[in-house]
Amino acid sequence: MNRDRAPGPEPGPDTLTYVYAVVAPASGLERVTAGLRGVGDAPVVLLAGPRADGATVDDGPSAPVFVGSRVPCDAWQEAALTTRFEDLAWLEATARAHHHVVQALAAHTTVLPLRLATLYQDDERALAALDEQRGTFAAGLARLAGHTEYGVKVYLRPEVDAPAPDAVRPASSAPAAPAPGTVGRASATSPGKAYLRARRADRLAREEHRRQAGLAAERIAAAAGRHAAGVVRHPAQTGPLTRAETGENVLNEAYLVPDDRAAEFRAAVGAAGGDLPAVRVEVTGPWAPYSFAAPGPGPGPAPDPAPRPASEPDPSRDRDPGP
Repeated sequence: MNRDRAPGPEPGPDTLTYVYAVVAPASGLERVTAGLRGVGDAPVVLLAGPRADGATVDDGPSAPVFVGSRVPCDAWQEAALTTRFEDLAWLEATARAHHHVVQALAAHTTVLPLRLATLYQDDERALAALDEQRGTFAAGLARLAGHTEYGVKVYLRPEVDAPAPDAVRPASSAPAAPAPGTVGRASATSPGKAYLRARRADRLAREEHRRQAGLAAERIAAAAGRHAAGVVRHPAQTGPLTRAETGENVLNEAYLVPDDRAAEFRAAVGAAGGDLPAVRVEVTGPWAPYSFAAPGPGPGPAPDPAPRPASEPDPSRDRDPGP
């Protein structure tokens, strides 16, 4: 691999260095980055340099490389970002651009994604950080080599939800007249009894839905135990990340799967809800290993983990724009 920096805007006092990810060198990586545009439509460049001790950096997992862009200082300095992060349209476009670069890299080499808006004052500061954490980055890349992230979610199907009790709550008006032949006896279909029955049906339906969701989770865990190398459990999605038609999200997990077990993993997990009408199991991926960017146990400084932006395709919602 050619270790020289790829062409791009020259660094200077009016630019900052934005870093998307750490990657393992690979043949043809320069061709990939040469055609990429990142945040703010900035060209994407490879940043690599010699070790601090002057030794030559050889290709391989032990020679990690930064992938970044040079961005305008006035738009990316801390004061500007404080305001821009409140602009949801800008944040979504930036997250998608960041994710696009990471995914393109992941198709060609092992990637350790970094946090959105990881910035250095210039290339030299970025390279100093790369050299300082070289061992940690190399260990992370070695751990992720030959593995890919898959997202797994379990939803309660909204179309099988029991009716809400309010839908059959008796009106405050006077009760209806009893049917002929029922004078002196409470009607079997009185509004009060119908309300109580609906409440009980609602409770039993919810209990059954939860039971089925728990069974699906057990099956997913069993499949993961056979095929996955790691799991990260994310909070169930609520609020603006959810859509009413998808149902309630009750499980949201990410799995690190060896590439040679991916087909078996998808088949086993996808079948977990096949006979459970109240739940829907969704498997997404393959994706760059955002959930596994933090290093495993061990000494040394840690690289910034890269939580998947809310606006990117799944891992936290649908992975096709739009963890």
